[in-house]
Amino acid sequence: MAVLTFVQSLRQDLTLMPHDFRRQVRSKTFTGPTAGFCGEYAQANLAIVPAEFADDFLRFCVRNPKACPLLAVGEPGAWSLPALGRDLDIRTDAPGYNVYRHGELCEQPSDLLELWRDDLVAFAIGCSFSFEQMLARERIPLRHIDEGVNVPMYRTTIDNQRAGRFGGKLVVSMRPMSGADAIRAVQVTSRFPSIHGAPIHIGNPAALGIADLSRPTYGDAVSIHEHEIPVFWACGVTPQSALESAKLPFAIAHRPGHMLMTDITNASLAVL
Repeated sequence: MAVLTFVQSLRQDLTLMPHDFRRQVRSKTFTGPTAGFCGEYAQANLAIVPAEFADDFLRFCVRNPKACPLLAVGEPGAWSLPALGRDLDIRTDAPGYNVYRHGELCEQPSDLLELWRDDLVAFAIGCSFSFEQMLARERIPLRHIDEGVNVPMYRTTIDNQRAGRFGGKLVVSMRPMSGADAIRAVQVTSRFPSIHGAPIHIGNPAALGIADLSRPTYGDAVSIHEHEIPVFWACGVTPQSALESAKLPFAIAHRPGHMLMTDITNASLAVL
């Protein structure tokens, strides 16, 4: 009950700043999904690979910009990304991490303090949670936030554009909407290519190779009301599909839905 009360108080605190939120994450006071928090500020997905694979992973992001829009790239061994915020620590400031060894998810630590190495390169990738503030301003319901769960994410049958060892399948996030809201969502999100931009698909999930919306690959299922349609965005969990397929000896990502909060405003990411 104490954790629930704390989460509710955070959601109600519209003045909470990203550096304050990161401190709550760093102290492990907050450990859950980050959708709906610090709404005016961009959130970031993480992918962290050894330096010997960093050039290939950078090319992978460039070749798959819808799923992997880059916000920042670190230097080898650097656990700070000054472009994303002051007093930001990659090792502690996401609420959860996935650790991969030879393509297998083997550990989900709450921080990386004991795992960090001098050869690791951090990639910060735009996140669809960032444009949700703009959708909310348009009074477009966001079911995962209303139901207090993680956004549903699905691994599709669509191949990513390969770069070196990195390939895998495209991952998408889904939000159910009315037809009118879906049209408006396209108009709003198309102005933000660095946080995935417009949806890649609206309607029949089978076109993406998704057999059952009630069984997401990551995150949680949400209710879909009568006359609503599923709207799919390219998702920053896609790099985790690439990390699995690459079978690197060691790699790290954020836990899906548990993002790094940045000091970058969403408004600054818009294009005309």
